[in-house]
Amino acid sequence: MDLSHLGTPIRPMTRVHGGFANRMYRLDTDQGSFAVKEMNLVDRRWPYRVEDVFRFERAAFAAGIPMPEPISAARDTLVHRWVEGEKVPEAPVPEAYAFEIGEILARLHALDVAWPPAPAEDPTPRDWPELAARAVATGQPWADDLTSQVDTFLAIAHFVDTCERPGPVVLTHKDIQPWNLLTREGRPVILDWELSGLLDLSGELGSTALSLAKGPGFDGVKPTIFRSVLDGYVAGGGALPPPGPSWFVFMIGGWLGHTRWNILRCLAGVEASTGPDLALSHESVRNGVRGLPDLFGRLPELEALLA
Repeated sequence: MDLSHLGTPIRPMTRVHGGFANRMYRLDTDQGSFAVKEMNLVDRRWPYRVEDVFRFERAAFAAGIPMPEPISAARDTLVHRWVEGEKVPEAPVPEAYAFEIGEILARLHALDVAWPPAPAEDPTPRDWPELAARAVATGQPWADDLTSQVDTFLAIAHFVDTCERPGPVVLTHKDIQPWNLLTREGRPVILDWELSGLLDLSGELGSTALSLAKGPGFDGVKPTIFRSVLDGYVAGGGALPPPGPSWFVFMIGGWLGHTRWNILRCLAGVEASTGPDLALSHESVRNGVRGLPDLFGRLPELEALLA
């Protein structure tokens, strides 16, 4: 990485562990502190539109969206001003926090930023029986769990490909989850914009509201927190799409793809030079193999949150 434009370092750059897809470092220089993200371009699930994302980030920052200042972007490196704040635990957030996230989404969706048309999506992979067989043959620690859920994963893939998405399509962050948020003086700061792009509005709202209203599992979803995100969105000038399973298909499909991606990294059996550490990939697979069937089975009660 050529980081000379950030000033003279005052201490060595340090790795910040925990990234689910890329690797991040902190760099302190005579010009301030910076978050330097090394993008994983080796086995990404989709092309990374670095110039488009950076332009969107700059527009959002200029509009007052609470986020780290975007400094520079190259093919494999993103740089933002370092922001101090408290991590958001995977637990229901306060109602006021959820409401403000809804308001922020409404402001974000109202931005007028050009974006190239999205290419047609490939069908969701259906190779779960083969992946389970390979996991058993290579002695993966989660192989039995995956094998027992192959039919469920095939049903989830069918749901992702056939669920009707009513629109409208918006340009948005696409990944507002607890691990992509900070709290500063009780208010949100939105991190990690590299997945930004076009998305059906119901998928964005459902994913965001559910992630902020639950803990690690789905037994303790707080309907009041879920509704607070939607109330904030309306208060910010947004209009809610019609209820239905489309509110949750993006979250399910994203988690499905993320689980499969990590399965392939685990089956390779080597520590990759980019992306998450192998131990984190195994943890992501275990969470997906156990959590996705639970989420999929709860669709009727999740749709009841929209009533």
